[in-house]
Amino acid sequence: MGKIKVIVIDDSFFMRKLLSDILNSDSKIEVVATAKDGKIGLERIKELKPDVVTLDYLMPGWNGLTTLKMIMKEQPTAVVMVSTHTKKDAPITLECLKNGAIDYVLKPSGSISWDIEQVKEELLKRVKAAAEVDLKKLEALLKNKAKALVFKPRVLVREKVVAIGASTGGPAVLELILKALPKNMPSAILIVQHMSKVFTKSFAERLDRACQVKVKEAEDGEAVIPGTVYIAPGGQHMAVERKQIKEEINPVRNQRFLNGVKAIINLSKNPPVNEARPSVDVLMESVAEVYGENAIGIILTGMGSDGVEGLGVIGKAGGETIAQDENSSLIFGMPKRAIEKNVVDEILPSGRIAGRILRLLTR
Repeated sequence: MGKIKVIVIDDSFFMRKLLSDILNSDSKIEVVATAKDGKIGLERIKELKPDVVTLDYLMPGWNGLTTLKMIMKEQPTAVVMVSTHTKKDAPITLECLKNGAIDYVLKPSGSISWDIEQVKEELLKRVKAAAEVDLKKLEALLKNKAKALVFKPRVLVREKVVAIGASTGGPAVLELILKALPKNMPSAILIVQHMSKVFTKSFAERLDRACQVKVKEAEDGEAVIPGTVYIAPGGQHMAVERKQIKEEINPVRNQRFLNGVKAIINLSKNPPVNEARPSVDVLMESVAEVYGENAIGIILTGMGSDGVEGLGVIGKAGGETIAQDENSSLIFGMPKRAIEKNVVDEILPSGRIAGRILRLLTR
């Protein structure tokens, strides 16, 4: 195979030079062109047909989102956003992910980051991963719409929990799953999405507006309540533990743990696991310990192997385990490794996962 061809689009000459130098330093990557704005960038993309585009957001004329939409409409290409590291930019970057960007890298210190070398390895890794994405899968994912499901509590539900892990390509799949779930969800859902700390709160708020279920960024020490979705904050591990609390909160019928004993969220800044913090393994291992056979573990699209060990622990505890299938995964890394490790009970396309969750909750 030849080198990965990349086009760099950024309005700053210095950023174009710095990004090009970093990318060209890898023997598997070649920057074939740069562009100072979206219109010129689109012309270069049509002419050279690169494997990957790195795209700045803050540009004169077409901004990054407009440029991205034009790329996906006229010459679909794998795009990695290169975003500024501020909270106000988080919703913009999330909007780009929803509209076809594969991933993002944060500039360490603003629009012109002379210290961009700090994220060199991350940039190279994400560009290489983006080059492997099947664009037909991406187009199908963008067109996929959630079908609202109904939960009729005809069967007593034991206190169960769903733990989900995702990385590259995860935001769109998570939105698809959560949009399908009904407001009266009988369990809590705990999610680790590999995402920077400036983005997770905005991501949770975005999902909360779009979904029937309540979605929030998890807080240290709060009780795990059925019907609520908790997103692990970027930069912190999320785990659960059992604690005696004074007040009964929204009890579930036929609950195993009574008398005010509740599952509590524990956030920490312990060292990264599998090069990730938050780590899917940390979440799933704690869920297996606290919920045992009443845990459901799900691994979605993403690079690497985070979550594989944790999924195995849930399985050993008697819980159910699910992996997203290859055809619907933008990056078939984490699910593939879980399947190869034989720690998965079921392999499902993204569009069937929500329905399976509801069926498992009434088993």
